[in-house]
Amino acid sequence: MSVHAYLAANPVAFTITCAFLGLIVGSFLNVVVHRLPRMLERQDREACQALLEVTPDAPAERYDLVVPRSRCPHCGHAIRAHENIPVLSYLILGGRCSSCAASISIRYPIVELLSAIAAAAVAWRFGFGLRAGGALLLTWALIALSFIDFDTQLLPDDITLPLLWLGLLFNLPGVFTTLSDAVVGAVAGYGLLWAVYHVFRLLTGKEGMGYGDFKLLAALGAWLGWQALPSIILLSSVAGAIVGLSLIALRGHGRDVPIPFGPYLAMGGWLALMWGAQINSAYLRAAGLAP
Repeated sequence: MSVHAYLAANPVAFTITCAFLGLIVGSFLNVVVHRLPRMLERQDREACQALLEVTPDAPAERYDLVVPRSRCPHCGHAIRAHENIPVLSYLILGGRCSSCAASISIRYPIVELLSAIAAAAVAWRFGFGLRAGGALLLTWALIALSFIDFDTQLLPDDITLPLLWLGLLFNLPGVFTTLSDAVVGAVAGYGLLWAVYHVFRLLTGKEGMGYGDFKLLAALGAWLGWQALPSIILLSSVAGAIVGLSLIALRGHGRDVPIPFGPYLAMGGWLALMWGAQINSAYLRAAGLAP
């Protein structure tokens, strides 16, 4: 029996395989979260220098998602292969650099574990096939976007726009929804938050969210269809309100200090991906609109 046939016939084996794959991808997502904003900053600086005809900075070393090798930010120690095993290396090293003993952020194994657990949940929910493959790609993209937005309050076009087009491509054969519903979902997702943004700005004179949020909701609409948008908006708004009020009450977080909305959109989108039909049915029953 081939590996393909074995995984298709054994849900447990497929789930475990996706969990291990999630650990590996989670390690790469840590690189994306750390490096992509810095790569974009470099590109913006170079573009500004060219526009202003300013003498560019001296050429820096190549910096992308592959080069240079990961290093300790404190001492510059190059991370060796055996020190870069997802989760396990962090535990063996005791959460410290092997060279200078500086503390390593707990977020690295958290991202790896989150990627693995979410991948296992997707594999178990959808089973072997194209739906699981698409759901895994969407899940990992949402994790990367959430942590980037949390750090920088930016949702890079380098992820949101390809994610939107990828959602439409997956729905050409109707993997998650019909193509027409996906197109309407992309347009409606962008338009809804665009309208909320401008109404909020007219009423308060402030910007309540960024354009990256519009693009993320458009991408989720392209993947899941317009029918999923109410659930996504409701879930993300409730989660954002709870976290925001908790930060204000428990940590004295200022009301004027912005809170990134992208992670809550991503959370709402992932829940809609996994259990959208059940969430919609429960909401309609609670509202008295369905038996």
